[in-house]
Amino acid sequence: MASHFDLSDDPLEQQMISVTLDPSLFTHEAHLRLAWVYIRKYGVEQAIDNIGEQIRQFAAKNGAPDKYNQTVTEAAVRIVYHFYLKASEVDFHTLIEQYPRLKTDFISLLRAHYSFDLFQDAKAKRSYLQPDLLPFD
Repeated sequence: MASHFDLSDDPLEQQMISVTLDPSLFTHEAHLRLAWVYIRKYGVEQAIDNIGEQIRQFAAKNGAPDKYNQTVTEAAVRIVYHFYLKASEVDFHTLIEQYPRLKTDFISLLRAHYSFDLFQDAKAKRSYLQPDLLPFD
């Protein structure tokens, strides 16, 4: 398989749940897509819980538990949700086409909400930190 797009939504979800997704397929875009899938299926709050638990397990199984970041994960779901609500279509490809910054400039989206480097902050890795610049609501 060359891309997460080679899987439809349900197999992508099932492979995350069973922690069998090929790590090479779990790109930034796949992370966004998984958030989109879960938001549509479960709502934003349950999406946050599901994706957080599954990415934690995925990182641990693949020998990188220190790469998991709770704040980045939850912020990513909330950012996807924001654009999902604004999108004229509900298709993930269209969402990315309408809002390419999700894929190409995601860090600047995070920096609009946080004044510090979420990727390096030890507390942000362990627990969700509320935005200190601009709330997601």
